[in-house]
Amino acid sequence: MSNGIGASAVASALSISALVVVCLTTMLIAFYGLRISRTTSDFYVASRTVRPWWNASAIGGEYLSAASFLGVAGLIVLSGQSGLWFPIGYTAGYLMLLLFVAAPLRRSRAYTIPDFAQIRFENSPMLRKLTTYLVVVICWLYIVPQMHGAALTLSIATGLPGWVGPVVVAAVVCVTVLSGGMRSVTFVQAFQYWFKLAALVIPTIFLLVRAIPQQSAGERAHSLYAQLESVNTMNLYETVSIILALLFGTLGLPHVLVRFYTNPTGQTARTTTVIVLCLLSAFYLLPTTLGVLGILYTPELGAANESDATILLLPGRLLDGVVADALTAIVVGGAFAAFLSTTSGLVVSLAGAISQEFFNGTVRGFRISTILATALPVLIAVLTSSLALAGAIGNVFAFTASTICPLLLLGIWWRSLTAKGAIAGLLTGAITCGLSLSIGIFLPTIDLWWVHLLRQPAAWSVPLAFVVMIVVSRGTRRAVPQNTDRVMALLHVPDPSRNS
Repeated sequence: MSNGIGASAVASALSISALVVVCLTTMLIAFYGLRISRTTSDFYVASRTVRPWWNASAIGGEYLSAASFLGVAGLIVLSGQSGLWFPIGYTAGYLMLLLFVAAPLRRSRAYTIPDFAQIRFENSPMLRKLTTYLVVVICWLYIVPQMHGAALTLSIATGLPGWVGPVVVAAVVCVTVLSGGMRSVTFVQAFQYWFKLAALVIPTIFLLVRAIPQQSAGERAHSLYAQLESVNTMNLYETVSIILALLFGTLGLPHVLVRFYTNPTGQTARTTTVIVLCLLSAFYLLPTTLGVLGILYTPELGAANESDATILLLPGRLLDGVVADALTAIVVGGAFAAFLSTTSGLVVSLAGAISQEFFNGTVRGFRISTILATALPVLIAVLTSSLALAGAIGNVFAFTASTICPLLLLGIWWRSLTAKGAIAGLLTGAITCGLSLSIGIFLPTIDLWWVHLLRQPAAWSVPLAFVVMIVVSRGTRRAVPQNTDRVMALLHVPDPSRNS
């Protein structure tokens, strides 16, 4: 993996210091969570006692991943105004969660998405197993880009070998999750949201102050317009497909959904989602601004396919000396907070699913599952090179939108869904979307309709999964579970009290 820049001794020392501070702080907070994690419920859902502001900060911490911290600015450098759809889609997905999923999912009283499948379809162990396997695949696919981001960040900022980044992230995440499960991870992620926000606010202010006097308003506008015209933008189909993937994909992310199980009630889950929308909106202004600066000052990164390094390199392009090195170190610390918080949430979700399926849901099984959940992504990340971070995460969103999302939306809102219909839809979405993305990775970027269909399948794979679920359920309507009315009442009747 090319680092693209030679880090000075001072810059390397400051960046390593920032990394050490973030990792040590993360582990200290996790150890605090260990002191109050005593039960199985503490490890899986923090005993369902996390309040809205705290939970919203934690969701912001885990959701704002490598794709958000580094990838959004890189996409804007790479594809101009088309890249703006990613922060819009990432945020708008939470509006979908607020409207359709947050409160019913909390009321289901499940620990994991496979638990929800079992509650909704009590006599279908096959559906539970299939859902578990999909959660495992989704989480692993999401973890690998975080590891790639860690490798990229550490190699650029310090010159260390790329494999060091994934190993550091995996070690700290294991300590965090093993310490106190969801209880520890909640404390860690809440802290890391605000740390990430500060790690972008400070460089953005310094860079804007430095950049604004360098050109007149007319010159800046003309230069920016010329750069936007020169980059490759997505066509209409690609844009629609990306928007659909981001909107519906958020509804199927296991590490996001599991956080709603930690709220005391369905109403507090809704309140949490509203706060998350505000927190995400505030955050995404920053990488968007830095992406625009990247178009002006680091345009060559897009041509060299190294645009994910934009935020890391901008301080050195606009500023000199210790100030530039210090701002780069702050960005490195924030980036590692992003990798750690997102990976922690994914590992908790993945360990919960594996433990429930193979280790009877015990605390010991959860800890064994944590190690298993972390090992394979590290190996994959060390042996492979990074794709564009936001693009890689966008592919995961397309896959979740084609699988878990239809199961949740129809399972929550359509009483006639059957287990056979759900299984058929999940398999259809997983196979069609998964194969298309796998083939699309190896195809050249050429303007042919079938290439666009394969590289961005969400526009057809998501509707196809919904249609198959509905059609097969209609054909097997006699197999509607006998407990459907009771479960639908559980999902939709307002909480009688805060302890529901």
